[in-house]
Order: sequence, then structure tokens, then C-alpha cells
Amino acid sequence: MTTLTIAMEQPLSSVSAEEFGRRIFFATADILNFRFVRNGDEVTAVDLTVADQGDVDQVRRKVNAVLNDDVLSQLTRPPKVIWSSPAERPVPDGTFDRLMADGEASPSGQGQVALGPQMLHLMDALDDTIRDIVVDEFRAREQRYPTLIPASVMHRCGYLTSFPQYLMFVSRLHSDRDVYRDFVTDTSTGGAMVPDVLDRCTGVDYCLPPTMCYHTFHQHADGTLPEDAGVVTARGKSFRHEEKYHSGLERLWDFTIREIVFLGDRDHVTAGRQRLLDRILGLTEDLGLSGRCEVASDPFFGDLDVAARATSQRLLELKYELRLDVGGSRDIAVGSFNLHERTFGSAFGIHMSDGEVAHSACAGFGLERLAYAVVCQHGLDPAGWPARVAELLAAPDGR
Repeated sequence: MTTLTIAMEQPLSSVSAEEFGRRIFFATADILNFRFVRNGDEVTAVDLTVADQGDVDQVRRKVNAVLNDDVLSQLTRPPKVIWSSPAERPVPDGTFDRLMADGEASPSGQGQVALGPQMLHLMDALDDTIRDIVVDEFRAREQRYPTLIPASVMHRCGYLTSFPQYLMFVSRLHSDRDVYRDFVTDTSTGGAMVPDVLDRCTGVDYCLPPTMCYHTFHQHADGTLPEDAGVVTARGKSFRHEEKYHSGLERLWDFTIREIVFLGDRDHVTAGRQRLLDRILGLTEDLGLSGRCEVASDPFFGDLDVAARATSQRLLELKYELRLDVGGSRDIAVGSFNLHERTFGSAFGIHMSDGEVAHSACAGFGLERLAYAVVCQHGLDPAGWPARVAELLAAPDGR
């Protein structure tokens, strides 16, 4: 391993450093770890641990490109906080280790964690609570979508050119008897997956979905919205390749989302997002959870207008993130509330009965993260929870 230090031409603010930090590993797989060198609240350099096979000059070039193209050109003021929880408390660190000791969490691969019965119950209880709100109060139509999503849909929605770092593709062996036979022979002989397996595969027609809402847009593509399609909700598996950022339950590659999509005219969509935001913030207070909701932006990557899009998203307040404390002075985003304007209505040819292109918005909640935040703040044992939290989330037998 090699240590490479890149000095900043000008010190980075804490806001820019946070944005830089969530992009560094995507610069190149040769970066094994990084550490910021700080002078007070500012970052003056970054120390990189580089793999032995890494070309230091290429690593430096790629990291500087990420810094200059995707970070420094963005709006760098602190995020606007629109809500802070009245439940401010110190949150102990080490919750994930305790979950592993109790058999409630078991790492099973990069970015993947198997969960035990109590965590599963808590995820379901949180999901049921949110689902009841959107179905009973918003009259949402519930859908169950397939796991796989056509790659053509991901291209149509612009994901391929906005978030290539997260994409996870699905392929399969060529439909050919000789390919199957050679694959079996080579795998049996080598005792492991053959290194050239992708050369034996057919084209990429499907992806693992990064979220649920693209299924909804695909469902209503090139048509007029039905009367009951104004609010749609679905729960499903989502997948984002987080490279080396995976840690405990905080950044899973394979996770579960409850998503709510609003479709219709601008007033319906914007009012729906705001009403749901208010309702969820009220639920967060009811659960006694410490955190905040702030204006945020998506980690656009690789597109020519990365900085402009992220800055515009913040200025127009198109994205809010609900962030909850998980200990060690850390917090995680457990939910987001997003306005798309006519972006997806236009991309997917979705129209209303009057012929106008539909506006859209969505809200999504990572159920593993949300459950993790609850146990970080209240513990895993419902017997120690505040009465209101136990009333909403505990199993009938108290477990």
C-alpha cells in the first residue's frame, strides 16, 4: 500500500469536505481508505491509502477531477434546516456491534446484512405505520413491483447519466448449450467462478432498481393517468453500489424501501409532498427520535452539469432529507421528500386527462436505516422504550 497526500489549493469548508468525502471512493477502486487533514473546521489536505497496483499519478488526477468538477463548483453554504426534533439527547455509539452480539445483525457480504427477528419486526412495524398513513389518509393505491427493472427504463429516466456510480446490472449466460457446458467444466476445474464469466454473458437488459418510483413511472409511461393513480405506494428491494462506504446498517447495497409517488398537476403534487412531510415529521416527534430535516441534493456523478444540478436542487428546495442520530456524532438519512416538477412526466410521456404533462414527487424511507436509528436511540428491548414508542412499534407479546 502507498500513502498519497493531496493538499488543497484553498482549505475546504466542512460542507465541501462532506460532499468530497461521499465521492472520493468513486474516483477509483485503487483508493483503499482516506483521511482528511484538518485545521480547525477546515480541511487542508486528504491522505489517501492507495493499493499497490494503483498508479499514483492517475489516482491524483482522478481525485482532483472529482474535487474540481463535482465539489468546488457547487453551492457551499451549510444546508438549510427546516425542522429540528425537540428530542435532543446523546446517542451512544456501538449499536451495530451490540446487534451482532445479540444475533440481530450478521454481515453476509459487501453492503449486505442479514437481520434477526426483532429487527425484522421493527422494520415491519415502522413500514405498517407509514403505509397506514399513505393508504388511509392519502388514499394511495398500493403496488407490488418486480425486483428487476428494464435497463431501458433506467436510461429513459436519466439515471444512467446521473448516477452511474450506483448502478448494478443483471446479466446471464448466453443461451447456448456449449456455453453452459464450458462454463460448468471450467468452474468445476478451477474450483471457483471463472474470471471471464462476463465474456460468456449476453447483453445487459435489466438492472437492480435503485428505488421504487421508476417502476411507477414505467407503469404509467406513454399514457393518461387513471383516476386512482394520483398517489401510489410500494415496498420493495432497492440496490445501490456504495463501493467502500458500506458500514453496518448505514449504507447497504441491498436494502428495503417504502416509497410514495405523487402524480398529477403541480398543486396536487407539491401539496401532497408537504402534507406527507408534515405527517412524517409529526410521527418522528411522536417516536421521540432525535434528528433534523434539511434541504439536500442528490450525488450526481459524471454528468457535465453535476454542480449546476446539485446547486439548483438545493436553491429550489426540491429535495428534503430526514436525518436521525445514530451515535458517535453521526446521523444518517432515513427518508427523503423529492419534487421532480415535470422531469419524469416528460421523460415517460405521462399525461393527465386534460393533455398536460404530469408533475411528480416522491418520498422514500429506508426501512433498515429507520429501524437502526430507533434502536440506536431507544435500544433493542421494547421494555426500555418510552410508552408511546412501545405502543406504536412493539409486538403484541412485548418482544
